[in-house]
Amino acid sequence: MKYLAPTYFFDYETKEIQNLVADVKLDSVTEQEKAIQLYLKVRDSWLYNPYSLSFTKENYRASEIAKRTKGHCIDKSIILIACLRAVGIPARIHLAKVKNHIGVERLTEKFGSNELTPHGMVDAYINDKWLKLSPTFNTSLCIMLNVAPLDFDGEKDAVLQEFNKEGNLFMEYLEDYGHFEDVPIEFMVKNAREHYPHIFDANPTQTEFEL
Repeated sequence: MKYLAPTYFFDYETKEIQNLVADVKLDSVTEQEKAIQLYLKVRDSWLYNPYSLSFTKENYRASEIAKRTKGHCIDKSIILIACLRAVGIPARIHLAKVKNHIGVERLTEKFGSNELTPHGMVDAYINDKWLKLSPTFNTSLCIMLNVAPLDFDGEKDAVLQEFNKEGNLFMEYLEDYGHFEDVPIEFMVKNAREHYPHIFDANPTQTEFEL
């Protein structure tokens, strides 16, 4: 089965990722239970932050992300993929474009749009089928936005919540870019430049942004 090997980005043989996996109770549990535990750990251990952007390849290594306290959706997906592969569950990165309909004032100010792209998620092969997992929004953020935290049962896709608790539209999927063999830095940079050109206008060669 592909999508099990360590790579430059999914460097799960490092002590940082091995320590993460060791923190989760993985003895005598099913593949499904392992995936649920790792999903919840990644979802809530890194606060979601869409305003810190990096296009430096070193910053997308799972072992580097593990040293931080916050992460973009792609960051959180990378670290979950590394952890899943570390326990023998095939996993790969999947990218899309989404639109956020709640609490978008700052998003619109910084990005010029409430569309977020590329949005990162995880494909995990569990019980002979591929499932989509989105560990993006930590529970504390969901409470603030009046959205139910996104749980994963190990059997069905866990994609971003379409509605909040009041039934208002929250997240909308606009475009699916599909899955990738590894973290596609060049695609991500090209995508960001096409959708948010003003971010790069002041310094076209800049690779780190705090918006």
